[in-house]
Amino acid sequence: MKYITILILLTISLLPRVNAQEQRDKQQQADNLFERYEYFKSLSIYLKLADKSNAKEEVIERVADCYRLMNDYDNAEIWYQKTIAFPEAPAIDHYYYAEILLRNKKFTEAREQYKAYYALENADQLPFKLATVDSAQKWIKTPVEAFTITNEQKFNSKYSEWGLNYDGKTGFVFTSDRKVSEKKKDINTRNGDGYFKMYHIDGDVAAPLALKTKDNPLFEANYHVGPMALTKLGDTAYITITTTLPRKKLSLDQNINNGTQYVYTRRLQLLVATKVNGQWANFKNFPYNNLKEYSVGNATLSKNGDVIYFTSDMPGGEGKTDIWYCAKQSNGEWDQPVNCGKNINTKDDESFPSLGNDNSLYFSSNGLPGMGGLDIFKAKGEKSTWSKPVNLKYPINSTSDDFYFLTRDNLSGYFSSNREGGKGGDDIYSFGYKPPVIIASVPIKTGKPNLSSAIPSPQAPSAILTLKKGEGFILNNIYYDLNKWNIRHDAAIQLDKLAAILRSHPSIRIEVSAHTDSRAPSAYNLTLSNKRAAAAVVYLVKQGVARYRLVAKGYGDTKLLNQCAKGEYCSEEDHQVNRRTEIRVLSE
Repeated sequence: MKYITILILLTISLLPRVNAQEQRDKQQQADNLFERYEYFKSLSIYLKLADKSNAKEEVIERVADCYRLMNDYDNAEIWYQKTIAFPEAPAIDHYYYAEILLRNKKFTEAREQYKAYYALENADQLPFKLATVDSAQKWIKTPVEAFTITNEQKFNSKYSEWGLNYDGKTGFVFTSDRKVSEKKKDINTRNGDGYFKMYHIDGDVAAPLALKTKDNPLFEANYHVGPMALTKLGDTAYITITTTLPRKKLSLDQNINNGTQYVYTRRLQLLVATKVNGQWANFKNFPYNNLKEYSVGNATLSKNGDVIYFTSDMPGGEGKTDIWYCAKQSNGEWDQPVNCGKNINTKDDESFPSLGNDNSLYFSSNGLPGMGGLDIFKAKGEKSTWSKPVNLKYPINSTSDDFYFLTRDNLSGYFSSNREGGKGGDDIYSFGYKPPVIIASVPIKTGKPNLSSAIPSPQAPSAILTLKKGEGFILNNIYYDLNKWNIRHDAAIQLDKLAAILRSHPSIRIEVSAHTDSRAPSAYNLTLSNKRAAAAVVYLVKQGVARYRLVAKGYGDTKLLNQCAKGEYCSEEDHQVNRRTEIRVLSE
């Protein structure tokens, strides 16, 4: 279910050495293919064997395993159900079945299968898994409604697309395993699709990104390429590839079937390239690649380019794969890798780091509390000092694998997911923040001495008449479109009523202040709130209120009315409390 972590971080390549004189039966042939991770080929043989009335448990199990490892979750569910019906079925099959059921949103059945597995193995992990099921079920019922999610058709195909990164103002790069031909060398025997390659798009049509040249043999057809991270200027790229080193330079992992097959690990390495005359060239190894011992890949850079974050299973980490960083030294070289620490990394997998424009770290994890599979998290800080990660919840996250989050403003952007309803295996989705229109006024206890705890309804702005100098109230139903400050029709209705009150009582002078929630950079929020307050004042002036009676003030996210500070998860209703327009009487 979490093949992304395995495939991209620890891609395996196998070299068979078969004795031509040795005859194998069908199951042995299938087993050999399976051991070489050629699930696409082995599945067709296992299915024929499973079609017999006396099919063995291990054959049924292998069919289920193939479907799971090829990410065909519907068929995997069918075959694991058959597998666990055998009395001799291993305990791990209950676990895999539970994972598939959770992914397919069958929560009750998933709980039962987790209980069946953990009754036999690692019982102390059961509460974590049951909490995962509960979170998934709860968060799907109460989604973060402010986020709109769209499958971006221009990027996606019936294959897998993921790892989107910006390339300049309007361009993008991403990786895809779409087939380039039906030739044997172009087919990945793991799943029958192509190998991951880089694509570029600037408009509506994606095209392969040219990386291979005569002088550069690193980008062979039968190895994976991607993702690719670029510097702010777009002149340097950090590209993740499966190493193309010859097998004699690789580590031998194991000897299978008495020397008939040797298993070699083809690890990931990070390449650094620069652009010369519009073409990528000068490919060099990242200084901390170590292909005999560990993988390095999936890089991202800080805004000023002085820190690089990446994923690795190098020694000294907290778990399977961790997020590490290197700081740039005064001579331009990268310093030694440092682990990002226990707040970010767990005993399981953390990967796919990216940074927002305020250097917030976004990453994926299956070791932190979430919904199942890989979930996207956000943390504030830098290097090895981070706040407690916040799960972005549904609909950004799902019961599937959600990863490679990309944003420039923390309000919109892209991420990758293999959730249900997609166009292919992995798809690229966009997200946008859209505050909902809340019709009813909600009383708020603010605890502030100069702010009335009673909020007048939109139909009764005349409450201003009862306030003395220094007192104020919140004018509800003053809403703005995302990233905009023009006065909408519904806001105009409320401002018209306020203007009528002010025209009738010319001695009153007020401050009109705008406030935002915390879900964007503070500098951005302050600018936006100033523009919104100014727009409200301009509107009131047009309605006949003297300009000298009005003061516009934007406070951004500096005067929150509740606990919804940056990094804290809150419901949309809680955030709406902070997105408000206040009126304060300056003089009577």
